[in-house]
Amino acid sequence: MTQTARRPRTRRGQETRAALLRAAEEVIGAKGFAAAAIADITRAAGIAQGTFYIYFDSKEHVFRELVLEMGRLTRKTLSDAVAHAPDRLTAERLGLRAFLEIAATRPTLYNVVMEARFVDPGSYDAYFQAFSKNYTRNLSAAVAEGTIRPGDAAIRSWALMGMAVTLGERYGLSRAHTDADRDRVVDEVFDMLERGLRP
Repeated sequence: MTQTARRPRTRRGQETRAALLRAAEEVIGAKGFAAAAIADITRAAGIAQGTFYIYFDSKEHVFRELVLEMGRLTRKTLSDAVAHAPDRLTAERLGLRAFLEIAATRPTLYNVVMEARFVDPGSYDAYFQAFSKNYTRNLSAAVAEGTIRPGDAAIRSWALMGMAVTLGERYGLSRAHTDADRDRVVDEVFDMLERGLRP
């Protein structure tokens, strides 16, 4: 997928594009990429089908934009959540809680990213590579500051991301889980991270 995003210059154009993205998130996130049609997206947005092609070349193009949007949303949300953390472990705790909240409040967008592994492996890989790069840098800085013990920051970043993704699927996406459940998950995870599994 090599499409270039066409950013509208007018406010009305920006609003139309945003409405199409929201509708695509809901339709593709709920039905899956293969079952979703452009007509479903434009119907959900309340916009004529031909208008879709002013902003996106194809269903693949809008899908890729959704993966990019999830990356931007997650990085911004996590950055805001940990901005005032006094140390790395506190930042990890706050970041995991914020991530579970994203999965709970934007489940269809979360589903789009998970489906990207099969629909657009390149954007899926880029999504996690970008996170790992920043994560590795932050973990390395914490080692230098002495707030966590030395270790391979890159491996740690992938381990922590993998754990967060799985917890997001289990405790974020499920409507059966409450905020209290997610708080308990974070407490349990950080008991393990801080103390390990050794008795």
